[in-house]
Amino acid sequence: MEPTRVLFVNHTAKAGGGEVALRLLIRHLNQAGIHPQLLLFEDGPMAELLRDDAEVHIFPLSDQIRNARKDTLGIKRLREIRVLGSVLSFAIRLSRMIRRLDVDVVHTNSLKADILGGIAARLAGKRVVWHVRDRIADDYLPRRAVRVFRLLARLIPHAIVANSYATLETLHLPKKSSKKISVIHDGYDFAELPTVETRRGANLLVGLVGRISPWKGQDVFLRAIQRIHLEFPGVHFQIIGSALFGEEAYADLIRSLCTDLGLDRCVEFCGFIRDIQKHIATLDVVVHASTIPEPFGQVIIEGMAAGKPVIASRGGGAVEIVVDGLCGLLVPMKNDEALALAMQKLLSDSDLRSRLGAAGRRRVEEAFRIECTATKISQVYSELYAR
Repeated sequence: MEPTRVLFVNHTAKAGGGEVALRLLIRHLNQAGIHPQLLLFEDGPMAELLRDDAEVHIFPLSDQIRNARKDTLGIKRLREIRVLGSVLSFAIRLSRMIRRLDVDVVHTNSLKADILGGIAARLAGKRVVWHVRDRIADDYLPRRAVRVFRLLARLIPHAIVANSYATLETLHLPKKSSKKISVIHDGYDFAELPTVETRRGANLLVGLVGRISPWKGQDVFLRAIQRIHLEFPGVHFQIIGSALFGEEAYADLIRSLCTDLGLDRCVEFCGFIRDIQKHIATLDVVVHASTIPEPFGQVIIEGMAAGKPVIASRGGGAVEIVVDGLCGLLVPMKNDEALALAMQKLLSDSDLRSRLGAAGRRRVEEAFRIECTATKISQVYSELYAR
């Protein structure tokens, strides 16, 4: 039997959380009898990282559409920038390319790819799998965009894969559906876990990992640090990540807030770090402080896999990963006082840090291995054919 030929479509070549998960998935699907190809709407780091694992195609999309932020995806915005016609034209041209590639399944990996790639794949007569990695809710997207996306979820894909139950719930799909609907958590590749010697005699280091964005909670992290840094003068804190998708102004506000709170001497802005897993291995505590429910929480499983105690915002996919008090700590969202108390608890107790870190690693080993994710995804393709 020939391998299933799958075309993965993603709108960006930048390495965000969804792209990290896609990279790991493609590498492991190669071992599961799947022949993957990747189509991106721009060239960039993702293309370079995956050229050894998949045939990569670049089908350029205008910067105006590709770089539009999620909070500008409403129908009104489409009218304002007069892109609806160019979107349809792009989908038609993309459908011709998909026909030429002669694939069995088109697997879309981002909101823009779901719509543009999904329409194009349908026009090309291909089976479509939507991999939904964003919560479709009005605390994350414009209300009109939410309604449109939920409607299209019933019309375009033959199968839907959600990265968490929290994500799936926001689609508001009918209980009885002819579609194949699955929740498949993202996985971690332990083969990529670096070997890093534990720092001894050095100051403790607490890091928040994630792109600098209003909903990632860098401001909450800084206000929590202000509450405890005098009690722990030897502890250093890091904000790891940079602004993407036109959010540089917010990054400037966060740096100003750090200065205003008098934290410049104990907080370091590390910017984008390519080998993030190696950097996580140097941390003593990993903090996740999102202010709205996270669709999944890639950084959370990365921290836990490294054996680090993790503090995460309670909500969304995080509660499907962290068992509070057993393999990490959950705190209310937007609550800098609760986050400060959780950091204080861990910084004061080395045994607790070790216990939670070890339990977190076991949790990822048992429930979030990339091999399991790839197997479940390949089963979706098989069932799609059976139907």
